[in-house]
Amino acid sequence: MNNFVYIVTDRNRNSLHVGMSADLIKTLEFYKKMPNLFFDSNQQLSRLVYFEEFKTEEQALSRFKLISRFTRSQKEKMIRSCNPDWIDLTIGLDFEHVMMQKKIDTQVKMSFVGMS
Repeated sequence: MNNFVYIVTDRNRNSLHVGMSADLIKTLEFYKKMPNLFFDSNQQLSRLVYFEEFKTEEQALSRFKLISRFTRSQKEKMIRSCNPDWIDLTIGLDFEHVMMQKKIDTQVKMSFVGMS
């Protein structure tokens, strides 16, 4: 099972929250269901702006502890290095999740008419 370290922010980029999760999609769904859990409604953490994937929980925990100690400017620099426009990365994750759940039929069925 993969483990993730992530940073979420509100729409105005006022708050940056570092977290760790084994199921990033479920965690992000939880943030959307519980908008006032950490902050008031104006600072709803709804945008995934950064994440890293790790094979072991120990690796993820080590990275989580490191990033948690970063200053805000260090976190912003890290986010801008791979997501300069601060685009919400949830959209891409949802697409991958949906595609993994869907059975995709890649076979094309063609009927051949005998040529004379």
